[in-house]
Amino acid sequence: MVNKKSNKPVLKKTATRRSAAPAHIGLVKNDSWLEPFEDAIRGRHDHALWKLNQLTQNGKRTLSDFATGHLYYGLHKQARGWVFREWAPNATAIYLIGDFNDWKEDEKYQCKRIEGTGNWELRLKEKDLKHGQLYKMKVHWDGGEGERIPAWCRRVVQDEETKIFSAQVWNPVVPYVWKKAGFKPQKNPLLIYECHVGMGQDAEKVGTYNEFRENVLPRVAKDGYNCIQVMAIQEHPYYGSFGYHVSSFFAPSSRFGTPEELKALIDEAHRLGIAVIMDIVHSHAVKNEVEGLGNLAGDPNQFFCAGDRHEHPAWDSLCFDYGNDGVKHFLLSNCKYWLEEFHFDGFRFDGVTSMLYYSHGLGEAFGGYGDYFNGHEDDEAICYLTLANLLIHEVNPNAITIAEEVSGMPGLAAKFEDGGFGFDYRMAMNIPDYWIKTIKELKDEDWKPSSIFWEVKNRRPDEKTISYCESHDQALVGDKTIIFRLIDADMYWHFKKGDENEVARRGIALHKMIRLVTLAAINGGYLNFMGNEFGHPEWIDFPREGNGWSYKYARRQWNLVDNKELCYHWLGDFDREMLSVVKGQKNFARTAIQEIWHNDSDQILAFMRGDLIFVFNFSPSKSYTDYGFLVPTGSYDVVLNTDAEKFGGNGLADDTMTHFTNYDPVYVNDHKEWLKLYIPARSAVVLKKN
Repeated sequence: MVNKKSNKPVLKKTATRRSAAPAHIGLVKNDSWLEPFEDAIRGRHDHALWKLNQLTQNGKRTLSDFATGHLYYGLHKQARGWVFREWAPNATAIYLIGDFNDWKEDEKYQCKRIEGTGNWELRLKEKDLKHGQLYKMKVHWDGGEGERIPAWCRRVVQDEETKIFSAQVWNPVVPYVWKKAGFKPQKNPLLIYECHVGMGQDAEKVGTYNEFRENVLPRVAKDGYNCIQVMAIQEHPYYGSFGYHVSSFFAPSSRFGTPEELKALIDEAHRLGIAVIMDIVHSHAVKNEVEGLGNLAGDPNQFFCAGDRHEHPAWDSLCFDYGNDGVKHFLLSNCKYWLEEFHFDGFRFDGVTSMLYYSHGLGEAFGGYGDYFNGHEDDEAICYLTLANLLIHEVNPNAITIAEEVSGMPGLAAKFEDGGFGFDYRMAMNIPDYWIKTIKELKDEDWKPSSIFWEVKNRRPDEKTISYCESHDQALVGDKTIIFRLIDADMYWHFKKGDENEVARRGIALHKMIRLVTLAAINGGYLNFMGNEFGHPEWIDFPREGNGWSYKYARRQWNLVDNKELCYHWLGDFDREMLSVVKGQKNFARTAIQEIWHNDSDQILAFMRGDLIFVFNFSPSKSYTDYGFLVPTGSYDVVLNTDAEKFGGNGLADDTMTHFTNYDPVYVNDHKEWLKLYIPARSAVVLKKN
């Protein structure tokens, strides 16, 4: 996106890469303000190329061939028994202990170091391990020992009574058989439903993969979203971390069910035409040593940076050493594993800003382009992210990658050959910040359509974004969702139909308008967090000591939107029809945005995309009769109106009318005429050209 403070202009995009050394690299061709930093951009690009050539042995194999650690390490059933392998260079001895040997060291289960490597191996007969048995590693190193869960294990479970985590032998008699093959995501536009399996149920408990598949997926499909972004899949010891303190990177969280049940969820989503992307955490790892990678074999730096960069200063977690080829092997294999084993359609990479900078972006203003190229960037992390994107698209050319990045680093979602990182999209994180600031700090009379329009389009033209009004971040305890900022406690007393007060009516109207203007201006995709489409009340607060380990706020109250006596269904119904209108316009996300009119005094905004005209009146008190816009000559029908009674509006306009443009000889050569509309206060309307 364009940096909000510098607001540098960009040049027209060119599709071809340089053919000779003097020519500018693609990023610089597209943005002349990057010329002073071209050497740094080329340096990053060349670094990734050098590492790519090294890992692929100068093209003798593919990057996908390199990223196969999950097929070698961990516990695997073979034709004649079992094989277990672990990468632990600092270990002096490794045993498998479990309920098959009373959790005691046994020579039969002692691993052998593979000579000349940091790898350990154990081969067992088929009878020595059984499906469902629990196990761990007992690792010895110079000066110490400890029980550890293997780094590459695919199944981890927690004992309900002792709360102890263990790896579990997982080899079902009947493996999962995929029903839907060859799924290809719909991307124009990409409409993402961000969700969490555990909190996806009405009941005060941890929901399951099966319950999500049966109860939530049909809602997502009905509402018109074509992608779900699933949080908290990688195993994490503390449920309240929202899945961001990962311990076992290859294990789908067992608190939600079995791996086969997760596969069934993804399979059903594909049957419904819904892509499934995973919120992947490669930006840091949980500090736990017994459950995680914190001190796998007596070397706390096996996976993580040494010294001052070992721990994340804000997240109480550990920072990966992306310059270590063993770590690259681990993380790249992790990407490939989730794509191939579970048929995920891609990833939303969490915490990319933290990865990009030695400072993790903390306390930095990023006020100009120089702040992205002043030597504080982690080139190894940049190289890893670039390789990850190359790998993911090599494994699945239709895969989706999204960067959660707040600093505005140029090139993040640009093509690798242009000097970019290769992400398909970046999160437009400026937009929710803008809406929160606007709601908190400005009176309704001071909302400026010009500012709103600029902000929802604030991005680099050569990088696609995922726009959103709010995600799970804005719903966490201590913060407020948009609906709660607008209505607050009045939701408890005035959200029954017929009992709405002025605060509730204002909130309902603006909730719809905010979403519509954000979605209408996308250049890639749109995201909504589970339940926010219908104005889910209150915040998200996972069970913890401070709330008596309650699940009251770690769930979604679907009963509210299903109750036709309450106002929630108005918002849910509007969201569904809003998505339908956008999906009905061919190639909507790639269609140019043409401003028709804005007037900050009137608080009116109008713009056109293809055959659709979007008109907004943000004024809280002024309605306008015969407000005119110059538009292409023809007739227009209303396809969506936020003020319609069926969406909780006042129903002041007659949406059954066909609107004909009025001839004006001044503009006859432009093939434009005047479209005159009645625009009620605090409402928006979408018209389609016939």
